[in-house]
Amino acid sequence: MQEDKIEICPCQEAMDLMSGKWTMTIINTLMTGKMRFKVLERSIPGINTRMLVKELKQLEKTGVLIRTAYATVPPTVEYVLSEKGISLTPVLIAVQEWALKNIHTNNI
Repeated sequence: MQEDKIEICPCQEAMDLMSGKWTMTIINTLMTGKMRFKVLERSIPGINTRMLVKELKQLEKTGVLIRTAYATVPPTVEYVLSEKGISLTPVLIAVQEWALKNIHTNNI
C-alpha cells in the first residue's frame, strides 16, 4: 500500500529557501552584478566570514548563484546570480516595498 505524500505549499518551500538570516541580503547585494568574495563580504555589514561562506554554499547548492573560482595566486572567487537568482529580483523588490510601507511605518 502506497502512503499518501504530503504536499508542501510552494510558498513555504520558497520561504524555506530564503530563510537564512543573510540570504536575502546576499541576493540583494548580488543584484548589482558579479562580485569577488571579499568585496561581497565588505558590502554586507555585520556578516562574518564563516556565515557568508555557509550562506553562499547553500545558495550555490540551490542554484540561486554561480560560484566561479580562478586559478590565480592568491585564489580569486567570484559570485553572480544565476537565472534562478535573477528571477528573484521582483520578489525581493516587492518584499522591500512591503517592508518600507508596513514595518517601518507601524514600528514592528
